[in-house]
Amino acid sequence: RRSNGEYTYFAADAAYYLNKGDRGFRDKIYLLGADHHGYVHRLKAVAGAAGDDPAKNIQVLIGQMVSINGARLSKRAGNIIEMDDLLDWLGTDALRYSLERSPADSPLDLDPELLQKRTNDNPVFYVQYAHARTHNVARNAADSGIDRSVFAPETLTHQTEAALLGALQEFPRIVAFAAEVREPHRVARYLEELAGLYHRWYDNCRVIPLSDAPVEDVHRTRLWLNDAAGQVFRNGLDLLGVSAPERM
Repeated sequence: RRSNGEYTYFAADAAYYLNKGDRGFRDKIYLLGADHHGYVHRLKAVAGAAGDDPAKNIQVLIGQMVSINGARLSKRAGNIIEMDDLLDWLGTDALRYSLERSPADSPLDLDPELLQKRTNDNPVFYVQYAHARTHNVARNAADSGIDRSVFAPETLTHQTEAALLGALQEFPRIVAFAAEVREPHRVARYLEELAGLYHRWYDNCRVIPLSDAPVEDVHRTRLWLNDAAGQVFRNGLDLLGVSAPERM
């Protein structure tokens, strides 16, 4: 306890560790800033004092230093921005996705101007727009009388279809590995790559036939492929805690 009566950070951390155990969490994962290496042994000591195994029940990760427009945030420097203010400024989706798309141990520089743009330069917009486009394709297909009565994968012969199918089948592996190594940025970067493949497929392969051309099995099968891409976008964004709008 400090001379002014306030508790130190470490007192709060010790209480929080015990609180986590009281709420049923056996294993605790901490993410600390790059200038808090000295805290690692302190937290492991708390685990031992609480009767836990410091080698198994607690893991301390060192995370990135975050700067905004090149200015490193620091309480000592007096330029700290609270999370609530950052959320009001950038929005939940843009902020959360930006923090998740970079490795936790790499410095991160947020560009507020970019994150508020509704263009493909904004990574979260790029992925969300791809998801919204899958819904738009499905709506237009329904209006044109294209159903899902046939799935004939042998009709998907365009190179962009092969690339999109190959990427979609990688999703379970990407998620499993990201969870194993605790690197959620792998999911975000995968979604960005998938969005690029989907947009290229969209530009080259029609779900709705031109003018009065008949609806064929390839169009119905492409609708299935479109739906599969939309499902993966939804699942991936949900894992990251980011919304998946149906219209943009």
